[in-house]
Amino acid sequence: MSDAPNIGTRADLRHRLRALLPRPWFADSTPVLDGLLTCLAAPWSWLYDLLQKVRAQTRLATATDSQLDGLSQDYLGPALPRRPQEPDGSFRPRLQREMLRERATRAALLAALTDLTGHTPLIFEPSRPADTGAWGGPLGYGLAGGWGSLALPYQCFVTVFRPTGAGIASTCGWSGPAGWGSGQTHQPAGALQYADLTLLTGEITDAEILATIKAVLPTATIAWTRIASS
Repeated sequence: MSDAPNIGTRADLRHRLRALLPRPWFADSTPVLDGLLTCLAAPWSWLYDLLQKVRAQTRLATATDSQLDGLSQDYLGPALPRRPQEPDGSFRPRLQREMLRERATRAALLAALTDLTGHTPLIFEPSRPADTGAWGGPLGYGLAGGWGSLALPYQCFVTVFRPTGAGIASTCGWSGPAGWGSGQTHQPAGALQYADLTLLTGEITDAEILATIKAVLPTATIAWTRIASS
């Protein structure tokens, strides 16, 4: 149907109302009648648009704004809040991944931290020969991560690398090519202001990294964690 893209518009609804009237009653061109039918079509067009928006908010794949935050609360409680100024296009895939995330395995820990930081963490289990190597084995001394020990059961050592931040938009650094005191006047420079960590938007905090590890670890296990800058 060629008019399908225009369904729900004022013109479409006016045409539908006009089609219900007996043809002999009116001429082909009736500005007064068209104006009256347009007035009648306007609230129906608004209602149709509202129904489309409401319908979109009932699905995670199409929900937006506060409704997407509400779905996050419904599914995961306070475990996955929206980051400051995070757009729907970034928040939605994070929520979808978290709902179906594997847990309680080494692979789950690796995937969760990689998704969060964009960097592959280092995981070392002192009771796992594939990590420690073995004398005379295919992964011999010097070919694996470190000394093994059976005195640390159900424990691992994790090194997580913080994601590379973008700084604070429109603000110069204290020094550097475009910062304060650099003497560079041939290129645009940002504003000069005192700043703190609260002005960083979209940044992943160390607390979020630790919460992610806790959320995927099996019960009664320990992950000794070191967080390093990438």
